[in-house]
Amino acid sequence: MMQVLSIKSGATTKQCPPLGRLVILTGPSGVGKGTLMKSLLARHPELYYSVSVTTRSPRAGEVDGKHYYFMSRNKFEQLVAQGEFLEWAEFAGNYYGTPRQAVMQQIRSDKTVVLEIELEGARQIRSSFPSALSIFILPPSMEELEKRIRGRAQDADDAISRRLHHAQQEVDAASEFDVQIINDDFEAALNSIEVALF
Repeated sequence: MMQVLSIKSGATTKQCPPLGRLVILTGPSGVGKGTLMKSLLARHPELYYSVSVTTRSPRAGEVDGKHYYFMSRNKFEQLVAQGEFLEWAEFAGNYYGTPRQAVMQQIRSDKTVVLEIELEGARQIRSSFPSALSIFILPPSMEELEKRIRGRAQDADDAISRRLHHAQQEVDAASEFDVQIINDDFEAALNSIEVALF
């Protein structure tokens, strides 16, 4: 059953999350998933964040093993063939994947594992883990999303156009997910994630 959380402020609960489960956080590029995830983990160190593997180059300040595991396309494809990913997808010309073994080990240890992944990967997880809690982060508007993506100053105009086209397709899929949260006010969006988790 889909649950839609409205943006509202309020005190966060201090209860512990249910143990041994998987939580998916997804949404279009530029919506603020990474920033929300960083703050969520700072507030709740008991959560286990699954570090994804990618074939893209590190951005300024990114650390291998902390933000992503960076590897070659060749190595990534070998791991795919060996069934080492819980999910994987190609996005903007690069591969991204979730290491299977680390996630399963944490779930068996009664940990709540949180994945911040792209839509295609989230769909794969929901198919193989129907009990996973899935949270979709929405932008306040497509105009605001474009402003955020342009504000990064990382992409040329044609790449931004492709990202926005892809983002619209992702936003259209939001209703597939258990919880939808609009990232209009950061603190309110973070509180809404906490309400869904705890």
